[in-house]
Amino acid sequence: MDVTILIVSYNTRELTLEAVRSAMRETTRVSSEIIVVDNASSDGSADAIAAEFPAVRLVRLAENIGFGPGNNIGARDARGESILLLNPDTVTLDHAIDTLVEFAKAHPEHRVYGGRTLFPDLALNRASAWGEPTLWSMFCRGSGLGSLFKRSTLFDPESLGAWDRSTIREVPIISGCFLLIERTLWEALGGFDDRFRMYAEEFDLCLRARALGARPIAIPDATIIHYGGASDRVVVEQTIRQYKGRAQLLRKHWPAWKAALGTRCLDLWALNKLARSTLLSPLSVRHRELARTWRTIFARRREWREAGALMAAGPNPANGVAA
Repeated sequence: MDVTILIVSYNTRELTLEAVRSAMRETTRVSSEIIVVDNASSDGSADAIAAEFPAVRLVRLAENIGFGPGNNIGARDARGESILLLNPDTVTLDHAIDTLVEFAKAHPEHRVYGGRTLFPDLALNRASAWGEPTLWSMFCRGSGLGSLFKRSTLFDPESLGAWDRSTIREVPIISGCFLLIERTLWEALGGFDDRFRMYAEEFDLCLRARALGARPIAIPDATIIHYGGASDRVVVEQTIRQYKGRAQLLRKHWPAWKAALGTRCLDLWALNKLARSTLLSPLSVRHRELARTWRTIFARRREWREAGALMAAGPNPANGVAA
């Protein structure tokens, strides 16, 4: 078996069905299996998948345990030489999985691989790969310099500057929406750190993989559509979870003093968004709604601070050992 395709779904029935359809339709040159882990969806996702795809191995969970832990459960029975993490809100285009697996076979030294992602209108989605977070990048995001100078190598380094994802390039981080990893490396890493419930777990995975000699690489010929955020539609809760994940990542991989400064940059990031939307609120209803949203997010900043603190104080399972 060349590759095990893992899809973790939660209340995305129609999108998940299309993700499975397209993955099956476009994966014909390499041998594959698909495992879907359903996080206790209430929209009939699991039944619909079982009915339409009897060959798919379906894992029904009794509760929503999150993206990272869900993938860990699905990967336990993986038979492929590689594991492909594929979001449920994706559409595989032009034999993208075939292309990625074939590239990995030809270039095994990289060990972690990603492709190129597009929005539904086929415009480029740059979120397929990222730079490694640094204290400077966190300050640029928090201060607004990253937004003011988008795609600047200096002020927006995590977006990897002006690189348009049209060339093959080694990158620090591959997005978890479309990430291929050799199974032996996945097992050596213990998969995702279960303490990351959602967001930043692929950052942690890639950082730990690089510490073991992996050289993550993105290739443009493996292209998918990624809708993005389909299972997390509430802006406030989604943002809080993103900030929590980032705070956990910093606390795990940075010294305490540096992680504390990075977490303060998250506070500054939310404050900057609040100030800007408040300043513009007299101009439109949309800006007034944004101001209310960011006021709520900023008021809950204790939550991402506590998430980082718990990462430092909590248990350190085998799959959570820092690189």
